[in-house]
Amino acid sequence: MVGEAAGRVRLSGGVRAVVLDLDGVLVDSLAVAREAFALAYAEVVGDGVAPVDEYCRHPGRYLPEVLELMGLPAALAEPFVRESNRLAHRVTPVDGVPELLGTLRRRGIGLAVATGRSGVRARDLLGRLDLLPLVDHVVGSDEVPRPKPAPDIVRRAVRLLGARPAEALMIGDAPSDLASARAAGVVAVAALWGESDEETLRAAGPDVVLTRLDELLPFCPARR
Repeated sequence: MVGEAAGRVRLSGGVRAVVLDLDGVLVDSLAVAREAFALAYAEVVGDGVAPVDEYCRHPGRYLPEVLELMGLPAALAEPFVRESNRLAHRVTPVDGVPELLGTLRRRGIGLAVATGRSGVRARDLLGRLDLLPLVDHVVGSDEVPRPKPAPDIVRRAVRLLGARPAEALMIGDAPSDLASARAAGVVAVAALWGESDEETLRAAGPDVVLTRLDELLPFCPARR
């Protein structure tokens, strides 16, 4: 079976818009994030083991919010971003991403990235990887009133694409992505190739579960 869809999936008039998380879904950036976090922790907090694994338990969420949840100084954000930018050359697209985005564009599907990164950081990374021209909009967590798991970022992405929630999918690799999608009224699609383990993602109650990126294509036929 190509993808797994729950019976409650309903798309009015077919898919017009696809919203995608960035880290873990479109790009492989986990190793860089782990290293940048450890370096930032050493710089700001000092001695001791950086709680990298705990940091990684908050995928998809806005960094300042993660630091607050972890009880860490907000000052970690600046060196984390600096080190992430310094190491950005090690981030690579997930296999098949350029081809998939190109196919969806040819089919007339609107594409937006809705990410836990700031908008500037997200656009910079997508530009480095030559992926920015393949999407219509990029929405960062600093560009909406409330980041994921609130619905604001998905709602804005769908609105920018000129679609209704009933015509949209949101693909994410974290429970916060799926919660944001559901709250926005769009189909919540779990990406099992991302940063969360399968059990965690399935427990979050996605409408659709994909094991590979190209399994999205049957849900997005060409628009006439």
